[in-house]
Amino acid sequence: MRPGARGQRRRPLLLGILLSLAVLPALSAPVAAATHAYPVLSRGSQGTDVRVLQYLLRARGYAVTADGSFGTPTVDALRAFQSSAGLTATGLASTTTWGRLVVTLGSGDRGSAVKALQLGLNKKNGAGLTVTGVFDSRTRGAVVAFQRHIGITADGVAGAQTWRLLVWHFEEPRFGLASLCAYSNPPNYDRAHWGTAETVAGLERAAVRVYGGGYGPVAIGDISVQHGGDIAGHVYHEEGLDADVRPMRDANNQCSSGVTWYRWSGGNKVCCNPAYDRTATRVLIRALQAASPGHLHYIWFNDPKLIAEGLTRYHSGHDDHLHVSYCEVSYSIAAYEC
Repeated sequence: MRPGARGQRRRPLLLGILLSLAVLPALSAPVAAATHAYPVLSRGSQGTDVRVLQYLLRARGYAVTADGSFGTPTVDALRAFQSSAGLTATGLASTTTWGRLVVTLGSGDRGSAVKALQLGLNKKNGAGLTVTGVFDSRTRGAVVAFQRHIGITADGVAGAQTWRLLVWHFEEPRFGLASLCAYSNPPNYDRAHWGTAETVAGLERAAVRVYGGGYGPVAIGDISVQHGGDIAGHVYHEEGLDADVRPMRDANNQCSSGVTWYRWSGGNKVCCNPAYDRTATRVLIRALQAASPGHLHYIWFNDPKLIAEGLTRYHSGHDDHLHVSYCEVSYSIAAYEC
């Protein structure tokens, strides 16, 4: 069954259908701007949203490195900020904490908060800005472009609503990396590679480890459409927190060819398909786990050996791809809570 909608994090279903038919990003329909909340970040979180958070903390005078890793220095800085702001010092970047951290920015503003804004615009809407920390005319234009894209008043000022939707917005993996490639499975959509910053960072970091081990690139299939919602051929993949990944092949050519774990023998599925590389697939799974500590929920893949090792779970239809599900410590849909 598809997870039911609860709270404010649900992406509109009709919107997902419309977006999936779009060919260019400019054709994307605006989101229902009032219904999307900040992601809740915690220890082990990573990616663009963490870097945005770290830049905002730096803007408040906390000496954290904007490296995209939510470790002890970020937890400590966040707790200190929460205490100073009269909030409970949880060390979690909750919606309330985000709302107190962000500041309204406009032309002429400078500093780390502007860097946070520029970084978000680059990663979430392809702004192509140099992260200078100066709110110049190009930055204002990028804010206007994002506001138009998301369907809110395009005044060129980064206020509370713009910040919330920018941090909430999905992003795409960097398929230009040698370690990562995209594949598509018709009739699914070739622009369904949008995920949360957490999902994308986990996939990218795992791919670097796998590629560095000499196993070739990691092949990514569908994640979600640009703003979430229904996607053909899937029950899940609506929240930006599910990703399909091909198993590894013996020839390291998983970008061009898929593979099942099994071969047929006497009408039964038995291990193993000669083209399937179980060792490399095990390396891939462990890399995915290591890249997202505490934020990778489960992996569906039907190789019985990997299931017996506790690395994957059985789910019908997952013989030729891994379904990787990520999670947050607090989410409006229970299936995505860590």
